[in-house]
Amino acid sequence: MFDLIIRNANLPDGRRGIDIGIRDGRIAAIQANLAGEANLAGEAGETIDASHRLVTSPFIDPHFHMDATLSLGLPRMNVSGTLLEGIALWGELRPLLTKEALVERALAYCDLAVSQGLLHIRTHVDTSDPRLVTVEAMLEVKEKIAPYIDLQLVAFPQDGYYRTADGVKSLERALDMGVDVVGGIPHFERTMQEGAASVEALCRIAAERGLPVDMHCDETDDPMSRHIETLAAETIRFGLKGRVAGSHLTSMHSMDNYYVSKLIPLMAEAEINAIPNPLINIMLQGRHDSYPKRRGMTRVRELMAAGINVAFGHDCVMDPWYSMGSGDMLEVGHMAIHVAQMSGVEDKKKIFEALTVNSAKALGIEGYGLAVGCNADLVVLQAEDVLEALRLKPARLAVLRRGKVIARTAPKVAELSLPGRPASLDAGRNPTAR
Repeated sequence: MFDLIIRNANLPDGRRGIDIGIRDGRIAAIQANLAGEANLAGEAGETIDASHRLVTSPFIDPHFHMDATLSLGLPRMNVSGTLLEGIALWGELRPLLTKEALVERALAYCDLAVSQGLLHIRTHVDTSDPRLVTVEAMLEVKEKIAPYIDLQLVAFPQDGYYRTADGVKSLERALDMGVDVVGGIPHFERTMQEGAASVEALCRIAAERGLPVDMHCDETDDPMSRHIETLAAETIRFGLKGRVAGSHLTSMHSMDNYYVSKLIPLMAEAEINAIPNPLINIMLQGRHDSYPKRRGMTRVRELMAAGINVAFGHDCVMDPWYSMGSGDMLEVGHMAIHVAQMSGVEDKKKIFEALTVNSAKALGIEGYGLAVGCNADLVVLQAEDVLEALRLKPARLAVLRRGKVIARTAPKVAELSLPGRPASLDAGRNPTAR
């Protein structure tokens, strides 16, 4: 007896017509459905016919700012749309923040995330205000959404670990309050030397506390911003291999190739997780350029080729830095295909992995995946495979958490009135398929 069976599913690895049996919140069986027959033995309390749609593990956002989300227009708009004005605007908003408003906006965003099949999020929480109202709010949100979203919190000294008055003490207090990950922003310190010193100090704290590290690193067009090199070296020094993420890494798009030929092997040796944010990186970088204008995203293809784990983040949704966003990680992957110029079939499969399994690895998520014994956290999409999912950004027909359906979306089907043509058009079917 299964609690639920999903029949006729297509899986991200290319298997088609698969039945998935779920029991006690976990995947209990995976078996081919031969010739359309129900070959998975046993009855089920509920059955979902995927009808040869893609069924995947849930999407993961390894880099987000939930304390800022949905605050667009408060206290004013970012007129220039630049990173620096966004930071200044957040500084204006910060003294006005209340715990109640932060919680309300975050919960509203999490509703959106669930509808998009996004069930794991790592958010950076600003610790620059000694009130730490952002930390209090996000800890409350983490507890409230635990039944349906796994939320990791990063202690993030937005204005700089050393640059901010009481920045050192505030970050330590945030960790004492229960924040999960040590963050930093070395390129925003006053000098390159202070930036490097912050990396060393923060990695030391992580090693002493047994915590992971996730730093905003080199989010700039300056090719001489090379804090990722220091982060990789300190990762090795403090025995943090596999537990450290370098987010953004946009300066790599401007570095000379000889230096990068040294840097990437060092990152691979340190087992650094790289987390680019395609939507925001392409929007905010290259703002000082006329033409030619730099693309603004790190060297995704080269990092992947070196065996470095690359995971894509959404970063922002309707906040001081980014006025757009939908909580849809497939939108992130869609942009990555274009900006990284990874349009080949195998390229797109790697992009999809950067939204799912790679992010699970970067965040150390246990029980994630499409295998017997894994948590029954699944998404049924109105698309036949990962290539079509990235192309269409389709409806999430069903979102499951521990084997329970927690969100449904009706399939997008257009009704047509055209002479001699079909009466309807399923948006999830490839019109060229035979």
